Amino acid sequence: MNEINSPTQPIPQPIVAEQKNQNTPAVPAADSDSPAALMVPVGISNRHVHLSREDMDTLFGTGSSLTRMKAVKQPGQFAAEETVTLKGPKKELHHVRILGPLRNETQIEISVADSFVLGVDAPIKMSGDLADSCPIEIIGPEGRVSKSGGVIVAWRHIHIPCDMAVQYGLTDGQEVSVQIDGERAGIMQRVVVRATETSALEIHVDVEEANAYGLKNDSLVKIVK
Repeated sequence: MNEINSPTQPIPQPIVAEQKNQNTPAVPAADSDSPAALMVPVGISNRHVHLSREDMDTLFGTGSSLTRMKAVKQPGQFAAEETVTLKGPKKELHHVRILGPLRNETQIEISVADSFVLGVDAPIKMSGDLADSCPIEIIGPEGRVSKSGGVIVAWRHIHIPCDMAVQYGLTDGQEVSVQIDGERAGIMQRVVVRATETSALEIHVDVEEANAYGLKNDSLVKIVK
């Protein structure tokens, strides 16, 4: 008799998937004490100027002071009624707003497009870092100042109070990414954290960055690191 038809040949059994060990530990749930994702309101920064006392005197008169127009979100800072003209090698930008209070050094923050208009090569830098920044002439109602430096394109950054930074595992100077939803959704990388005791939570981007991602003032973005 053919061996394959032998009644003694074992009958193949169906393959049964191996059951998971009932003793396998489950994936632990997220720590209920962990903070939720940090949502950060947007502040869009247009071109503006921070003046020193010396340059304020030259541009607006000795002993002059800034006239508060409206407060901005960062504590103690405000947009002033006063404006100046920026004069570059190619063209001028008029009615550029001054932000107060006065600072130790004059700093001019513009966009990349503004630098093309003025004919300057403004580096992208953190506010306060004026090394190798480019020159400009500032014109006010009482005089003008030729600056050998001071013009930058501000690096996008997040202002955050120190205690909140600790809560979310962030450190001053750290670079993070943020997630942006909406029609122009995307991930914005290399956003610098600026943690200080006097900060109000806010991400600062310039007009070009805001337009690229479809952002408005007080839009919310999420830190994803």
